[in-house]
Amino acid sequence: MALPVSRADVERAAGVIAGRLHRTPTLPCRTLGPDVFLKAELLQRTGSFKPRGVLTKLDSLTQDEKAAGVIAISAGNHAQAVAWGAAEEGLDALVVMWKGASQAKLAATRGYGASVDLEAASPAEAFQRLEGLLEATGRTLVHPFDDPLTIAGQGTVGLEILEDVEGVRTLVVPIGGGGLISGIAVAAAGRARVIGVEPQLSTAMHSALAAGERVEVTPTSIADGLNAPHAGRNALGIVRELVEEVVLVSEDEIEDGFRFLYERAKLACEPAGAAAVAAVLAGKVDGGRTVCVVSGGNVALETAAGILAGR
Repeated sequence: MALPVSRADVERAAGVIAGRLHRTPTLPCRTLGPDVFLKAELLQRTGSFKPRGVLTKLDSLTQDEKAAGVIAISAGNHAQAVAWGAAEEGLDALVVMWKGASQAKLAATRGYGASVDLEAASPAEAFQRLEGLLEATGRTLVHPFDDPLTIAGQGTVGLEILEDVEGVRTLVVPIGGGGLISGIAVAAAGRARVIGVEPQLSTAMHSALAAGERVEVTPTSIADGLNAPHAGRNALGIVRELVEEVVLVSEDEIEDGFRFLYERAKLACEPAGAAAVAAVLAGKVDGGRTVCVVSGGNVALETAAGILAGR
């Protein structure tokens, strides 16, 4: 069966974002190992990889769709990316979040100009609310992780890694709903193996792979950027075919990775952005020349202070 996203789709997405987003650096990290590198997506516009997929999706809209505006759902990083991307394109944006979402991410989303709906009490309830708002408003959905165009945009991270790190063998990628890892897996297919990392308290992809279909989970990880209530169906299909393994990391291991990135790599990441490094530090990934994707840096000050103080 053909996958929903091809390498050609990822290459087209690279053309869409060219000159509009940063080509983030891939930095050697010899403290982790002589052949370990960090893809610093926390240095991307809005503080995460998310604008890659957002701009790719927005580029596809018709004039009528642009006039009707866009809608998104997100714990924060996708929300900020949609708000920023919509402002860049002159579009009206509504973002569905939920009570308990990071106040820093909420403030940034509003700061970029989007309206925010905060009626939902949980991620699962927010997805239910999204369905009603889609029908009521006629807006176009910019999905956080399961639109093929979004996946293709996120895959440009993989293209850059393959171009910048000669002889890379293993790409280690955090998983929320699966958009980033599925895009990278398409970009890297036949050229490097891809390992996914999920928190033990947020197992949307791991659970779906075990069940053979999408399942609902109740994520509670400190890595809020990975707390998807389910994996995307398109993403699941790609991960099943192209990703070698999905490993789980504990909350303590995520915090260890977070502190390592702050103290040794000087990267002010968020807990979700530390997941890949957490897996390497914990000895759960070992595979030759390795690149860990540090996917974002949008962390509340109190969260960062609490982790850094909790030695």
